[in-house]
Amino acid sequence: MLLGGTITTPPASLRLRSNLNPQNAVAPSSQAAFPRQPPSYSITDEDLQSRGFLLRRTPEGLNLDQLNSVFVAVGFPRRDTAKIEVALQHTDAMLWVECEKTRRPVAFARATGDGVFNAIIWDVVVDPSFQSLGLGKAVMERLIEDLQRKGICNIALYSEPRVLGFYRPLGFVSDPDGIRGMVFVRKQRNKK
Repeated sequence: MLLGGTITTPPASLRLRSNLNPQNAVAPSSQAAFPRQPPSYSITDEDLQSRGFLLRRTPEGLNLDQLNSVFVAVGFPRRDTAKIEVALQHTDAMLWVECEKTRRPVAFARATGDGVFNAIIWDVVVDPSFQSLGLGKAVMERLIEDLQRKGICNIALYSEPRVLGFYRPLGFVSDPDGIRGMVFVRKQRNKK
């Protein structure tokens, strides 16, 4: 899925319409001197903190074994924590929510990209015990804002069909203007 917005490279047929709040869009460099409006989130940082949740934007303090447990709880395969660490080193933006009471991660998302035009959001998870509290939306709103603040306006993600409805209100659209994603799949070698 792609976040609705303008793709910064031609052709014009690939331009997307944005349904995001224009106040959250990155201003062109000629307008950068004007102060930005503060982002409008569905739940404020203060409200999250009053509910016992802390927002984090760096891997500092993130227990990778506990994060891996959240991945497994939502149906992702268990991952080698050393590989998770390498992935985080190559991550351009991330946001996770820590439960203040348990000091465990309960929501997480990260993005990789070229740092200029494009980003892909990965590993969006919320611990099933903490779903339906607005944590996934809180993480996504802030991650999108962080990417847009860097000037990145072509934001994509991979999603299972059962959760597409979660991403649409955040501005993501499936197959905009007929654009289709493709994934490389290794061919299985016949064992003799």
